Amino acid sequence: MRLHFMLRRMRFFAAKLTAAPILVGLSLVIAGCGNNGDLGPISPDQEKAIIAAATESPRLQAGEKIRVTVYGESSLSGEYQIDPSGYVSLPLAGTIKAAGFTQGELEEQLVKQLGNGGYLKNPKVTVSIIEFRPFYILGEVEKPGAYPYVGGLNALSAIAIAGGTTYRASRSTILIQHPGEAGLHEYDLKTSVPVLPGDIIRVPARYF
Repeated sequence: MRLHFMLRRMRFFAAKLTAAPILVGLSLVIAGCGNNGDLGPISPDQEKAIIAAATESPRLQAGEKIRVTVYGESSLSGEYQIDPSGYVSLPLAGTIKAAGFTQGELEEQLVKQLGNGGYLKNPKVTVSIIEFRPFYILGEVEKPGAYPYVGGLNALSAIAIAGGTTYRASRSTILIQHPGEAGLHEYDLKTSVPVLPGDIIRVPARYF
């Protein structure tokens, strides 16, 4: 009788030890599903701000390539890459912050840097973006990945660039994270949702 009781206790503890890893795994899966970075539907005011940003002069970002033209100074003109810290290094002007500024604001900074340093008298500078930060599209598209950004891009054209949606894709919503945002917002796919340089797009699966 006592031996039978001990065998039952041993089987009970063995079962608990076997089930423990499975329970931990399920807990991790559930936690992952509940913490996917989604911020919920976009508010009307937030959507208006994104649409306005798409029509304004874009703000420079790390990783983009710019062309700086200093009139009359071919040795100072050229193409420059904005480094991961958001800075760009130019002759005479040195290393200056570029990310976060518009093209016009960076032009003003370069004019001050070159003029106040006594290097040039009344310098004239123009800045243009020749290579935007790419956008990234994931989820239920045929060819997920990074793609070069072009002006006037919206969610539907971004999906088309990625080869279209799979048969599992949602037909009504899309998730987008714009640079500087903490997660993905949900947009109505029926509206013309603008895509900005550096955006992360995820096409969710639909519920059958």
